[in-house]
Amino acid sequence: MTALHKDVQDKLRNLNVLEKIIALNVVVFLMGLLLSLIVKSGGSLYWLELPKDLGEFIFKPWSIITYGFTHYGLFHLLFNMMVLFFVSQMMLNLFSAKLTLKVYFLGIIVGGLFFMFAYNVLPANFLKPAGALVGASAGVRALLIFLCAYMPNTQVKIFMFNIKLWHLGIALVAFDVIGLFGMNQGGTIAHLGGVALGYLYAKQLIKGNDIGKGFEKVMDWFSNLFEKGKKSRLKTVHKRKSNPVAGHNKSEFSEFNKQKQIDLILDKISKSGYESLTKEEKAFLFKAKD
Repeated sequence: MTALHKDVQDKLRNLNVLEKIIALNVVVFLMGLLLSLIVKSGGSLYWLELPKDLGEFIFKPWSIITYGFTHYGLFHLLFNMMVLFFVSQMMLNLFSAKLTLKVYFLGIIVGGLFFMFAYNVLPANFLKPAGALVGASAGVRALLIFLCAYMPNTQVKIFMFNIKLWHLGIALVAFDVIGLFGMNQGGTIAHLGGVALGYLYAKQLIKGNDIGKGFEKVMDWFSNLFEKGKKSRLKTVHKRKSNPVAGHNKSEFSEFNKQKQIDLILDKISKSGYESLTKEEKAFLFKAKD
C-alpha cells in the first residue's frame, strides 16, 4: 500500500500545471457526485457555483474562481478536460506555466463577470432564465483564443484535416454567437468573456504588454501563503557585486538577452507558425520556458 501511495504521489508531482487543474476538476466532480448521493438533492456544490444575482455573490465572492472547477454533468466535464489537455500541450511547449495560468484564471474571472453583468444590467426580456454558472469553459476558451490570436498561421490537425489556428478561432466565436440564441445563453455569455480576454491578452503580449502582471502578484501572494519554511535562520552571506554591463549587472544583462531571443522566436511563430522554427530555435525555446 505504501508503494502504491508513493507511486501516485510521484505521478501527481510530475503533472504539469494544467494537468493538475484537470485532476482537481475531476476530484471536485467526484465530491459533488458523492454529496448528491448522500443528501439526495441537486446543487451539491452550491457554495462553489457563481450566482447570477449580485446580492448573492457578495456573500460568496470566491465563486468567481471556484465555479470554473465545478461540473455536474459527466459529458460537460469530459469535454472541457479533453480540450484543456489538448491546449496544455501547445501552451506549455511555448509559454511559461505562470503565463498559462494567468490566461486561464483571468479567462474564468472575465467570463464570470460577463455573466453577472448580463444578468444584472441588461433588460430581462433580452435573456433566457438561467441558474448559477458552472464549468471551466471560459478559461478553456481564453487559452484557445489566446493561441489562435498569438500564432494565427500555425496549423493543427483536427481529425483528418490540417487547419490554421485563426480558422479555428473564427469557428469557435461563430459557434458561441449562435449559442446566444440557444438554451445555454448564460454559459455562452461566459464563453465570450473568455474569448475577449484571450484575444486581448495575446494582442497586447505581441506588443510587449503583459496585461496579467497585476494578477500575477495576486497569484504569487496566494501561493506564498502555502509555502512552508520559506524563511531560513541561516546566516546571510553578502556576495560581491558583479561588474556592470551597459548599466546592468551580468545576470540582468543575460536575462535581458535571453528574453529578446524568446521574443524573436515567438514573433516568428506568430508570423509563420511553429513548424517554421529551426531545431536550434525549438530546443532553445523548450529550455527557456523552464
